[in-house]
Amino acid sequence: MILATGSGVGAALSLAAAGAYALLALAAHRLDQRSARWVLLLAWFLHALVLGWTVLGESPRFGFAPALSVTAWLVLTVYAVERELFPQLPARWALAGLGAAAVLLAMAYPGTPLHVSASPLLPLHLALGVASYGLFAAAAVHAWLMRRAERSIRRANDPHTGVPLLTLERLTFRFATAGFVVLSATLLAGVVFRESLGAWRWDHKTVFSVLAWAAFATLLLGRARFGWRGRTAVRVLYTGSVLLLLAYVGSRFVLEVLLHRAAA
Repeated sequence: MILATGSGVGAALSLAAAGAYALLALAAHRLDQRSARWVLLLAWFLHALVLGWTVLGESPRFGFAPALSVTAWLVLTVYAVERELFPQLPARWALAGLGAAAVLLAMAYPGTPLHVSASPLLPLHLALGVASYGLFAAAAVHAWLMRRAERSIRRANDPHTGVPLLTLERLTFRFATAGFVVLSATLLAGVVFRESLGAWRWDHKTVFSVLAWAAFATLLLGRARFGWRGRTAVRVLYTGSVLLLLAYVGSRFVLEVLLHRAAA
């Protein structure tokens, strides 16, 4: 394990962000709406500073844990915006716990040093890939909330205590569609600019990425042609999300943690 970012500044920011998330997770049911909003905003802002320091600080690094941290931050960004539109949106404590865990994991495993690339297209390629992670993670979170809402309806609970089921379903597929577009652009960039990027080859990362793309294409086609929804759609979405997680995060985890070497 590599402990922490390259300086005390990064470590202090990480601990502060994780502490703010932990406060929100542990005291979510005791904080009023206004206080919870400000704690979430503080945690989100500190998390953004951590990410900025990781990439732009004294010794920029990136790897599987920072990728998960960026993904968690993007999901929490979506959640914070939607919370303003749907104050009854649940799972604040769970997402705050996810944020704290992501920050601490990135602090423990900050990844490998970022070198100046010969191609200006590589940062764009990486940014598209991470953006697709965030969009599909947001879709998976909404799918989980959708399944919770379905179970609540079956148990004859009060249907007005959460976000309407159809709203959650629309949000799930909107994020899945946006993620599919961005993932397609990521793969296309890898093919078209493979010589300058030096990033396209049939390794585990590429195979899992293509399998994930196929799973999401199947999901959207099934939705359009056969009206897939509910459990079937959620299962396909989860399958694609796991495959995509294995593509970059999984391969980098093996290289950084199990094999203790930088990714090629």
